[in-house]
Amino acid sequence: MKVGIITGADGGIGKYLTEALAKKGYFVIMACKNKKKGDNVCEQIKQKTGCSSIEVIHLDLSSFDSINQFVTEIYSKYNRIDIILNNAGVLCCRPQTTKENVELTIGVNYLGHYLLTEKLFSLTSEGTRIINTVSLMLRYGKIAPDFLLFDRSHFSRFTYYSHSKLALYYATLEWAEKWKQKGITVNCVDPGIVNTNIIRLGNKVVDKLCDWFFRPLIRTPQQGADTIIYLATNDEVKNITGKLFRNRKIKQMSSSFNNHPQRELLKQQTEDFIARYINV
Repeated sequence: MKVGIITGADGGIGKYLTEALAKKGYFVIMACKNKKKGDNVCEQIKQKTGCSSIEVIHLDLSSFDSINQFVTEIYSKYNRIDIILNNAGVLCCRPQTTKENVELTIGVNYLGHYLLTEKLFSLTSEGTRIINTVSLMLRYGKIAPDFLLFDRSHFSRFTYYSHSKLALYYATLEWAEKWKQKGITVNCVDPGIVNTNIIRLGNKVVDKLCDWFFRPLIRTPQQGADTIIYLATNDEVKNITGKLFRNRKIKQMSSSFNNHPQRELLKQQTEDFIARYINV
């Protein structure tokens, strides 16, 4: 039985990703920060689909210790991974840091997924598909020399979110090039603006108005999950790698954007920062 890992599997999009893979015969590992919530969602999906091959494992992407524990458990139970859906994400309303003192949005959306994917590499093989959830806000991102150093006095939730998604996009390109010869594909998806909790602003009045007037106009979680499921399971795209997709179509990015010097700067900063955590 093929095995798939989904981060943030208990969230809006994550629920549909879990359900879709389970229906297609995968054994699904729901990687969730809130295990109790994950267990509840898991039971709901099992009852709805009749699929029993689903497991919830705790994973806090803001903690390298948690990532290491998660990976250790995966290696103890499985000898291969066929799909990795790096779906979890945060959009912080206030300045926060990870246990490694990285700004939380960057720590979860990018750095946590980077470490997780690198440490799972030994379980991948020809045909493995890795899909990263990004956003077209990545166009407004920037990788500065102090990218992983947090300055609380200049916090902006949307700025850090853009930075994190640009970083994950560049990681997608790096992995696609590095692992292509092994037959592993790595792509990313912009699901659009989706009706999930990530868009909450932390203001009760504004969030209530958003619930009334904005949410009905944006994409449902099921719509947001569609292209991710398509990339994960459709044979039409099994040999495509290093691309950004939206609405099941490739979103072309310029060569100058893809090969900007900040891509190499990010690679070096990231490798230096987590070098001691890579070995399983």
